[in-house]
Amino acid sequence: MCTSLNQEVLERIRAEYLEMPGLRLTVEQVQRLCGIERATCRVVLETLVEAKFLCTKSNGVYARLTDGDIPRLAKADLGRAEQRFVKAS
Repeated sequence: MCTSLNQEVLERIRAEYLEMPGLRLTVEQVQRLCGIERATCRVVLETLVEAKFLCTKSNGVYARLTDGDIPRLAKADLGRAEQRFVKAS
């Protein structure tokens, strides 16, 4: 990554992924988002993959490496918790 344009694009793409957890974009979507040519887009995305900031999914989208598939937390049964705090008559 030697040009200042590429560095600016890299910082913009990194910021987009940081601001929107779970963001998954194709090369074409990133290209439209940033208004850049395809070759520049690919170079920047691959640089972010090499830096272990992004990863490529099996369907061709780019996602944050640290987003992963985060398991959903179970909902607490608040009905039982509220019963413990009911005043005695």
